[in-house]
Amino acid sequence: MIKQEAAANEILQEIKSKKFHPIYFLMGEEPYYIDKISNYIQENVLSESEKDFDLTILYGKDVEISTVINTAKRFPMIAPYQVVIVKEAQMISSWENLVYYLQKPLKSTILVFCYKYGTPDKRTKWFQETKKTGVIFESGKLYDYQVGEWIRSYIKIRKAGITPEAENMLVDYLGTDLTKIANELDKLLLTKPQDINQITPELVEKNIGISKDYNVFELQKAFVNRDVLKANRIVLYFAENKKNNPLVLVLAQLFNFFGNLLLYHFMKDKTEKNVAAELKINPFFVKDYQSASKIYNRDKTIKILSEIRETDAKSKGVDSAGIDEEELLKELVYKIMH
Repeated sequence: MIKQEAAANEILQEIKSKKFHPIYFLMGEEPYYIDKISNYIQENVLSESEKDFDLTILYGKDVEISTVINTAKRFPMIAPYQVVIVKEAQMISSWENLVYYLQKPLKSTILVFCYKYGTPDKRTKWFQETKKTGVIFESGKLYDYQVGEWIRSYIKIRKAGITPEAENMLVDYLGTDLTKIANELDKLLLTKPQDINQITPELVEKNIGISKDYNVFELQKAFVNRDVLKANRIVLYFAENKKNNPLVLVLAQLFNFFGNLLLYHFMKDKTEKNVAAELKINPFFVKDYQSASKIYNRDKTIKILSEIRETDAKSKGVDSAGIDEEELLKELVYKIMH
């Protein structure tokens, strides 16, 4: 399980057990877990009738830290606790004024800060006091190679499965935005037929709009199989659907694939388990690198990586003489396969 997923689950389990802390400081580049924890507190700590009196939502762009402190110092009106949630906390200044409250927080207040898209200076006195008094949770962006594992875990918890091909389609199309990924997975789980217990490429194509036949993953397979016709059909599809297949992302995925292939060439231990671990990929796809290595040797792979870099530069206007993206990609496909 990914580190922040485990940490978030631990915090949520404590809250479900009604073990509350006076301060929750939720921060980091990845907003998904920040929202998950703060939304759970907002929805579940107080009953619906108690929320009218003892739930306060503040926004960092609208308040000073003094307002937050004064609100936190109030006693609950009817519930055992009052809940104060500060959204957009990264927009607040003068954090040092929070020190005195942190040194003696009100036990009947649950104060939640949602500090998104970064972290404050952890050396400051107020941050050190927060560590002593409350719960600090940091949510970092996932690396590309971690997204597939996250998707599998998300699906498994919901008593379903996902094929490697469907997983790869989602990773290529959705990137590392966990909120977006979770929303799309929820849509897939909700719309899949009851007699099918796993998400397939067909379901992804039907419900999200990613073509199961014309995507970067299939383009890579065309290279592995030396299927020139299929590769060019995919390039044509990309040209007609630029919004869903921007060249910069296509090139990034291809660079990642051939970069991994180069690493594969230099591996001494080419067993499936070791290759999957070293390349941080699903073991299902090791066979693609085994096959590709027989077609593209080390020197050819290095040359392909250079060609991808050159294509990327041309797409950004370097020595391109106005060549459009379709022609650039066609040229790259030809160079890769010849």
